[in-house]
Amino acid sequence: MGVRTVLLAACVVATLAAPLRAETVGECVPFARRMSGIALYGDAWTWWDQADGQYDRGRKPKVGAVLVFRPTPAMKLGHVAVVSRVISPRILMVTHANWSRIGGQRGQVERDVTMVDVSSRHDWSAVRVWYDTNEALGGSTYPTFGFVYG
Repeated sequence: MGVRTVLLAACVVATLAAPLRAETVGECVPFARRMSGIALYGDAWTWWDQADGQYDRGRKPKVGAVLVFRPTPAMKLGHVAVVSRVISPRILMVTHANWSRIGGQRGQVERDVTMVDVSSRHDWSAVRVWYDTNEALGGSTYPTFGFVYG
């Protein structure tokens, strides 16, 4: 399946997804910890190394797993998102906090947000994320470490 096909499928899935439900909770890390039961602390990007020896890690999405984003110049602390549904091998839905501005405010939870694996190896090392306000996948590609399984 080519990237264009995957992106088209993601757009269809996203438009059929549950309506955006937001609640203010603050940062992504405490929210992901509470939702997943994975007892890790510190900046989001540190979860990958912290999980070594404590939790299984991998490159395959599973419901309840936490996807750990690498830090980038625009996202210096990384990000974590909890897998809420696996749609296909390259499309999933996550629930996460403090990603989009909703009503101009950060720190809110977004449920069942479409995320697409755009990595060349199909290993979830690079993703694009749906932005509800744009009704489209975001233009940025985000590097990830992989999934931490609770």
